[in-house]
Amino acid sequence: MTDELVLTLDHVSLSVADIERAKAFYLAALPPAGLELVADLSAAMTGGARAVAFGIGRKGNLWLTDTGPQTPQAHICFRVGSRAAVQAFHAAALKAGGTDNGAPGVREIYHPEYYAAFVLDPEGHNIEAVTFEPETA
Repeated sequence: MTDELVLTLDHVSLSVADIERAKAFYLAALPPAGLELVADLSAAMTGGARAVAFGIGRKGNLWLTDTGPQTPQAHICFRVGSRAAVQAFHAAALKAGGTDNGAPGVREIYHPEYYAAFVLDPEGHNIEAVTFEPETA
């Protein structure tokens, strides 16, 4: 990865109407980004809504709560280490029921090495994977 500033955002939460469907989608789509299921908490445990979290190790970075459809939908981008990981994310997300919102490719409008793919999750959230790494031979 580059030596660019790393954002210190700790976690993000999305509200979803169907948490089982959302959980299944992210279980399949996020491994290429290095994220896995790290928590699945009942409404009794949280004191309100069921929540599932995806992250690295024990830390949840993306939380989903079953508090109903979110309007407007969100855009979340995961930084990955290679163009192959962007491609794998896109393929896995489509296979898991996502809708193509931008095939893997360079988006020079953002940056000459901005290589990304976009997928709408089953709730309509725009989920992206990006890398700034050059193409490898």
